[in-house]
Amino acid sequence: MTDLKSKSWIVAKGVMFLVIAATTAVLILLEAPRLKIGVLLILLIWASCRFYYFLFYVLEHYVDPTMRYAGLLDLLMGMKRRRDTMRRDR
Repeated sequence: MTDLKSKSWIVAKGVMFLVIAATTAVLILLEAPRLKIGVLLILLIWASCRFYYFLFYVLEHYVDPTMRYAGLLDLLMGMKRRRDTMRRDR
């Protein structure tokens, strides 16, 4: 799969993710319209955003500048390669 390079398609992809997230949150709240569920959804969304920021910004800029990857699967495969390399170097 090639990298997405079109700015308009990148923005469209972001908007689609926002629509999916908002629709899902609304459907969950309609299914169980309680304050506790709303608070838990807000915490889930906030924590997920912070984790994404950690994976795709903090690790590269503050932990290891060589850690560049295209997505979660790429990150996991890179971590496995590093672990395998470290085991061989022992």
